[in-house]
Amino acid sequence: PDNLASPALCDHHHMEAGNDTQISEFLSLGLSKEAELKPLIFGFFLSMYLITVFVNLLIILAVSSDSHLHTPMYFFLSNLSFLGICFTSITIPKMLLNIQMQSKGITYEGCITQMYFFMLFVVLDTFLLTVMAYDRFVAICYPLHYPVIMNPVFCALLLLVSWIMSALNSLLQSLMLLGFLSVQTWKSPTFSVKSNKWSNLPVLTPFSMTQ
Repeated sequence: PDNLASPALCDHHHMEAGNDTQISEFLSLGLSKEAELKPLIFGFFLSMYLITVFVNLLIILAVSSDSHLHTPMYFFLSNLSFLGICFTSITIPKMLLNIQMQSKGITYEGCITQMYFFMLFVVLDTFLLTVMAYDRFVAICYPLHYPVIMNPVFCALLLLVSWIMSALNSLLQSLMLLGFLSVQTWKSPTFSVKSNKWSNLPVLTPFSMTQ
């Protein structure tokens, strides 16, 4: 998507002293520069987003409405579906808004917030899949003890621990990134917005920051 999948170049504003620059906004490179392709890209991602949300909502409603599906496996499956809705809602709506408004910018605060939730749901997805694998392990290897081991309280505890660990991990990585951006300065003695010397500007991706 425009805001995370593609590397983004930073737009800077000068500090009062010296030639140091400070990040104020990130500009997405986008998927295509062809204007005639943008309506097609907009329609494709909008339809895929709506289908994703609709299917995951159907799974959540089916699990919650049918008492026969009130088991640990379907409990975690419904949470995984909710996670799928949250995960796609981090980047796709912003990308669709940028395409519609012919804008490629995202604020510094917005980018950090987006990256926080992106990392949160990526890690949480891994934890949930691990918990679901453990649930199947207990069901296959210890079928007689399964109802006792995977009781509702233990399942809720597993979910809570997954959320807490994911939130702490995402917070730690976001704070590390903020610390890097607040300490690191970029010297550009011949800096110009129209300059072709893009190698002097930092490049931000979801997982790394390089000069």
